Amino acid sequence: MAVADDRQANAKPVIARLADATLSYPSAEGEVSVLRGVDLEISAGEIVAVTGPSGSGKSSLIALIGGLERATGGDITVLDVDLMRADETARTRLRRRDIGVVFQAYHLVPAMTALQNVALPLILAGAEGANERAAQMLERVGLGHRLGHRPTMLSGGEQQRVAIARAFIAEPQLILADEPTGNLDQTTGAAITEAMFDLAHAGGAAMLLVTHDPALAGRCDRHLDIDAGRIVG
Repeated sequence: MAVADDRQANAKPVIARLADATLSYPSAEGEVSVLRGVDLEISAGEIVAVTGPSGSGKSSLIALIGGLERATGGDITVLDVDLMRADETARTRLRRRDIGVVFQAYHLVPAMTALQNVALPLILAGAEGANERAAQMLERVGLGHRLGHRPTMLSGGEQQRVAIARAFIAEPQLILADEPTGNLDQTTGAAITEAMFDLAHAGGAAMLLVTHDPALAGRCDRHLDIDAGRIVG
């Protein structure tokens, strides 16, 4: 009984919960199911890997949890926000305040410098000291010497470091990373991974990490496999 009580006392709060979540799209041939009855919980500070073949629904899972797509069925709650009922304003507020997203393709603003890209979430949120905090974050990811460079002047690895700095700048509680090293060579990808893990651990952020790399998945606290829209392992 004492062991069970200790486990309960040490349990971290669940910050994201999916219950029987589904996602489908209409097509000329009929409805296409992308996610089928997904049940998932992510606890505060937990790093969870998701693997699976192309087209299995990994990116769609990221989109649902980040409020970028609306599920067609089930229940999804992220940081006490009911995403099945929240309007677009509430979803955007949640992402700006508490969720950081890292994509494979970087998605930086081409006309902005590295500093401006990283400061943007803070500026949109009306936070003070945006540029100073952005400079500090870029220094942490090894780009303190590239503050004034635009994306076209940076290597792929450097662009992804900017994207990571932007994702972590507002000290989010949850990071969603969709194949963040997919466009990078092995050495650069390993360095990017270290930067993400270091920032997540330092800030106590939970992270859902979509990857094809089994070694990277093995470093996470938990490893889920998805196939044909269902979590199978």
